[in-house]
Amino acid sequence: MAFDGLFTHAVTKELATLLDGGKVSKIQQPYPNELVMTIRANGKNLPLLISANPQFARMQITKIPFKSPAVPSTFTMTMRKYLAAAKLTGITQVSNDRIVHMDFTTRDELGDDMQLRLIIEIMARHSNITLINVGTNRIIDLIRHVPADENRYRLLMPGADYVPAPAQDKLNPFTAKSSDYADLTDGSEKDVEVLAGNIQGRFQGLDRISARELATRVSRGIGGIAWQEFFAAFDKAEPTITTGKRMWFTAVPYGTLEGERTGYANISAMLDAFYAQRAERERVQAVGGSIIRVLKTNINRLENKLKKFDEGLAASERADELRLRGEILTTYLSQVPRGAKSVELPNYYDDMKPIKIRLQPDLGPNQNAQKYYTRYQKLRKSVSHINEQKAEANEELSYLQGILDLVDLAAPKDLEDIRTELQAAGNIRRPSKDKRKRPKVAKPDSFWASDGTHILVGKNNLQNDQLTLKTANKHDIWLHAKDVPGSHVIVESPDPSDKTLLEAANLAAYYSRSQHSGNVQVDYIEVKRIKKPNGAKPGYVIYTGQRTLVVTPDEALVNRMKTKPTL
Repeated sequence: MAFDGLFTHAVTKELATLLDGGKVSKIQQPYPNELVMTIRANGKNLPLLISANPQFARMQITKIPFKSPAVPSTFTMTMRKYLAAAKLTGITQVSNDRIVHMDFTTRDELGDDMQLRLIIEIMARHSNITLINVGTNRIIDLIRHVPADENRYRLLMPGADYVPAPAQDKLNPFTAKSSDYADLTDGSEKDVEVLAGNIQGRFQGLDRISARELATRVSRGIGGIAWQEFFAAFDKAEPTITTGKRMWFTAVPYGTLEGERTGYANISAMLDAFYAQRAERERVQAVGGSIIRVLKTNINRLENKLKKFDEGLAASERADELRLRGEILTTYLSQVPRGAKSVELPNYYDDMKPIKIRLQPDLGPNQNAQKYYTRYQKLRKSVSHINEQKAEANEELSYLQGILDLVDLAAPKDLEDIRTELQAAGNIRRPSKDKRKRPKVAKPDSFWASDGTHILVGKNNLQNDQLTLKTANKHDIWLHAKDVPGSHVIVESPDPSDKTLLEAANLAAYYSRSQHSGNVQVDYIEVKRIKKPNGAKPGYVIYTGQRTLVVTPDEALVNRMKTKPTL
């Protein structure tokens, strides 16, 4: 199910129950198209995520952590200026469209009452978040500015009059009368697909999945009753994720969707579960795009350099041939005519068979022999130099590929540490104003074993170093996927149970390059036996005496371990 009008109806009802009458306590914009407003209501601070992301547009209460940028955007500053401490007076849906109005009351600079409205349009690539002054109908600001040349119907820029999105010439199913659907539910229409199309054509806010579900219920039951029961259910949502060939989220269980059903306490919890991985990956690509480009550019550069090294080594294989020709020329100098372009001499290394040796006519016999020796010595020296450079390039390539793997595993909050590491390594230029600042490393992620044992997971090299070398107790247990880049995992117990070790090993395997492998070897050892060589790159450690477990990464287990168990 998409975030259609029916789902928007259920979300609006849930949020109105939770947030009505609350006050805005904090406003953040952690990502370019997403706003988080913390609203204090009923004695709780509730972070409301409003997303205008083209793929993941939605609004919900979220428990997924996020990190705000060091410098707030202009839109964030405007929102704080107008909505800080504002009171939420209502949340309403426009007809059955994917548009929600959040009305606020506050005071202007002169102390007079001011009515503001935050308009959330959940419309795929046209999604937007707009703040307007209700009294003047003027746009104060938007999260996405849309000039006239991109939208001829309306101007979506600060200072312009707000023009609503074009309304559909369809009926609102929640306010429709029985006469509006009587001809659709009289039992004469039995073709579900045709009936679904007719429902979509007449009523607003139903995507194809919802229309097919309603059409199926109508065709199997008493039309009017099925219709009424279907829409009444959205006022008492039963949030459900159905996992079959695809994953679907719905505000109520849909019988037409095949697969395993998982119910949730509320819509926001369901959306967190559904979007957690999808939205995080997209956010990593958006926030870490520059990091990924730098890594791929440097990886390509090193791969090209290694190809040239291999070409140089292939050429150096001719060194012995050059030495041989120099020796033969030196032995038979008297038989080498001056001014000749080549000469054939007996090869005493190959049963005296003749060997043809090219000469430079302007050089004498001895000079030609010395030239072969010189080229031989140059190639021999280059072999040692090329091998040293090749080893350095391979080490650097492995290091950067490891960081790229960590970017794939990272949450958006971990990317700043990766950027800092690349700045320290010289791969990314550090802004001059930040050169004197000591970078602050983000905290590792927390997990809990089924027996309540706390487990920490570093998500990048700086976090790994901080966690293993400074945070962990020397008797804690350290785990890492064997021979592949990945997270350092610390079990905060000197003597964890076998089950806890297996669960921690699962974390180490999941947060590694081998995440999608069937059987992953994971080393574990006491922290006190971990050493970091002098001058080693971030995240690199050595150890001996380890033991090894073999596990299969289990995403469901990883997700369960994010919540502390009730014992």
